[in-house]
Amino acid sequence: MRYAQGGGLTDAGRAARECVRLQAVERFEDGRKNREIAAALRVSERSVERWRRQWRERGEAGVLSKGSPGRPRLNEKQIVRLERELGRGPLVHGWADQRWTLVRIKTLIGRLFHVSFTVEGTWLLLKRHGWSWQQPARRAIERDDQAVEVWKKEIWPLVRAPRRRATAGSSSRTKPGSR
Repeated sequence: MRYAQGGGLTDAGRAARECVRLQAVERFEDGRKNREIAAALRVSERSVERWRRQWRERGEAGVLSKGSPGRPRLNEKQIVRLERELGRGPLVHGWADQRWTLVRIKTLIGRLFHVSFTVEGTWLLLKRHGWSWQQPARRAIERDDQAVEVWKKEIWPLVRAPRRRATAGSSSRTKPGSR
């Protein structure tokens, strides 16, 4: 069974499909024909043919589920280690400031566990474990917040243009006051 990109089976669905394949194996061992097995299990003959071939080549292990084809997962021990390393801070791991961005966490995971995550996959991993990443603030280092506040309160009111009158204007081309 093929699925669209991003689609696929849940763990429970995968286990159910594996159960169907194991039932097919029992029927293979009894010497039943593909058509009969397909009808009994309500699957296509082509699937049964493929399962029989995998069963002949690798035995029962050939029809067992290979697990999720999706994102690589870290086990609990690795998650605990990742949390400990994130707690140590980015400076310890060679970055120049104290921001944990998604790209940095992705790089850290690759260095520690030799597992490749995408930036989106890193975000999903953090979200799944109740963590968040840090978005750097886009401000100039030279910025003086106190001077900005003074400018907003004292200078800006003097500089900004006055509001337009609330009276209605005229759209007539012949009336000189409408321009």
